[in-house]
Amino acid sequence: GRAKGLSRNTVIWKHALRNALLPVLSYLGPAAASTLVGSFVVEKVFNWPGMGTLAFDAISNRDYPVLQGTIMILALVFVFTNLVVDLFQTAVDPRIKRA
Repeated sequence: GRAKGLSRNTVIWKHALRNALLPVLSYLGPAAASTLVGSFVVEKVFNWPGMGTLAFDAISNRDYPVLQGTIMILALVFVFTNLVVDLFQTAVDPRIKRA
């Protein structure tokens, strides 16, 4: 980049950041999912109301429709998070094709 006469900021923003951002974006989807799963344990340990407490109570009361609903919501959040990460990756790197 510098050999072509580009400024330092152009080299960093157009070349270096684009390549460095891809692994970070790839990590964000699974990291968000593990944060959601970890929140289940934190809610139960600290007795905070939330989706985790609702799911644990549904398990202990054998309330299957509520359990299915919480699992569906968390699955949709997981899928949506991964979709957003994939869309950001295609925006950052045009070599990634949408098939």
